[in-house]
Amino acid sequence: MGTTDRHRLIGELLRNREEVTVDELVAECGASGATIRRDLEILAANGVLRRVHGGARSLVARGENAGYGQRELEDREPKLRIAAAVDNLLRDREHVWLDSGSTATAIAQRLSKRELTLMPMSLHGVAALAGGRPELILPGGRLIAGEQSFRGPMAEANIRSLRFDTAVVTPCALNLRDGLLAHDLEDAAVKRAGLESASRVIVAGSASKWNASAIALVAAMDTVDVIVTDLKPSPEDLARLNELSVEVVIA
Repeated sequence: MGTTDRHRLIGELLRNREEVTVDELVAECGASGATIRRDLEILAANGVLRRVHGGARSLVARGENAGYGQRELEDREPKLRIAAAVDNLLRDREHVWLDSGSTATAIAQRLSKRELTLMPMSLHGVAALAGGRPELILPGGRLIAGEQSFRGPMAEANIRSLRFDTAVVTPCALNLRDGLLAHDLEDAAVKRAGLESASRVIVAGSASKWNASAIALVAAMDTVDVIVTDLKPSPEDLARLNELSVEVVIA
């Protein structure tokens, strides 16, 4: 089992268990104790878990929101398909606002060869795009550790000073009753600034985002033009989205 597969398996195990020992991971992964301990140190540094004596403790099972490192390990294939679908929806030379988060990073990686002007809202997105063909505009503001995302009044003001052809929003959760949601008010405010500054709003979210829980409202669903997801909506949900004139693209 390769390093990426081991990391993904460890992340999945700690989604459902509060703690796991090195010995248990050795048996699950078929790797040496030294290799597993190195894996745990890397994953702890990336915010996936908390290292404890003899193993690791879950952050998610104790009610904490999954950190960037944990989310980056999950739903990798759906995120790549969603990124490809978003790429197909964009025209060359568009001005695009791109949200933060692991799905946004996958989209940034996909867009690195496109002729676009992009404002990425995280250093993960900047790193994926730097050296590529897009022209980058950085929002400034306060940098959030772990997420490496830009937040705060300065970021919001800089976003609102521009007009984008398209905003690509990656919500923490979404549902047809409330709309787009985020885990904190600052993130919600930045997302709202992005979508309100764009002529078209594309929402990109895997099946795990649908009907998930998050506290802060970003915007109602009628602000959305296109949803890109790997979840096929029910006939009832699809009818409601049609009423709202929201196009659904299944990745």
